[in-house]
Amino acid sequence: MAAHFAMKRILVLILAAALLLGAIWYTRREELLPVTLHTVERGVVERTVANTRAGTIKACRRSALSMPGGGRVEVLHVKEGQEVAAGELLLELWNEDRRAMTAQAESQLAAASHRREQLCVEADNAAREARRLATLQQRKLVSEELAQAADTRARSAAFACRAAGDEQQTAAASLQMNRALLAETQLRAPFAGIVAEINGEVGEFVTPSPPGIPMPPAVDLIDYSCLYVTAPIDEVDAGRLKTGLPARISLDAFRGEHFAGRLDRIAPYVMEIEKQARTVDVDVLFTNAADRERLLVGYSADIDLVLEAHADAIRIPSEALMDNDTVYRFDPASSRLERVAVQTGIRNWNFTEITAGLAPGDRVVTSLDQQGLAEGVLATPADD
Repeated sequence: MAAHFAMKRILVLILAAALLLGAIWYTRREELLPVTLHTVERGVVERTVANTRAGTIKACRRSALSMPGGGRVEVLHVKEGQEVAAGELLLELWNEDRRAMTAQAESQLAAASHRREQLCVEADNAAREARRLATLQQRKLVSEELAQAADTRARSAAFACRAAGDEQQTAAASLQMNRALLAETQLRAPFAGIVAEINGEVGEFVTPSPPGIPMPPAVDLIDYSCLYVTAPIDEVDAGRLKTGLPARISLDAFRGEHFAGRLDRIAPYVMEIEKQARTVDVDVLFTNAADRERLLVGYSADIDLVLEAHADAIRIPSEALMDNDTVYRFDPASSRLERVAVQTGIRNWNFTEITAGLAPGDRVVTSLDQQGLAEGVLATPADD
């Protein structure tokens, strides 16, 4: 019995010692730090320049069309959102008086043309008769007085023909003037496009803009065949730009999607609206015609102008790079973090090219705001 009691006491002491050692180990154990890792890979790295403030999509051709004179709207030939061809009639004011004047001028031109034709035919006949009598007079078959009279009639008929031609030109000029006056009551599309806005209804009066006082246009016409983004670039970067550079365009309306573009214009001056951030405006054309069909003038847009690109570079996310070009590399064998110095090439906001210090397949920490990051810390991938 005593031996059994002693054995039981020994087992209790062993268990207590094991619990004590376990508690000591637990309090002293090193916890694993969860970190976000990115696998080093090969891919495209670009050196880019981006806009400082949001840009705006604009049309290469957009006209705020107005009437040269006032009047009452008689006919609206189009509606908002309608596609129109160049020269198509958009809006017409009341113009019955000018139509009548134009018709009258057309009749006067027709009458003048017929009168000229008649007189010129008579002049031709008189000239032939004068030549015939002159020939007969040379042969002494008719008197000199008769031949001279025929010559006088021929010259008079020729003058009448020329005068009729002058009257015809006067009638033609009168018709042209009346047609121009009629055209002032008709608003036509100067180019093919889409009617964005119409200001005025049938029966309303439209008034041209007085000097210095802008008035709403009668029709706002937009040509969607050519769209571009105008955006400001910091003056520090402007010197590296040249027309023709490729560009990527991103829009809030199409998040996660990029559109191809090309730098078309660099403003020849620096904007001084913001004294602490002077900028140069640039225009980037959309190069894909299919993209233009999805876009609307006025969308906000951002641009990335590609100055240089390396197609098969070793790259890491730029957010993984720390000061002095160092990164935290995860060692899978020891599960510890190593601070590694790297050599870098070109970079942008997304990726940085690595020319030395890392190899494809290495895993680097991207969650640099994590508390407790340090050389030699035990870590575990947060997504594992």
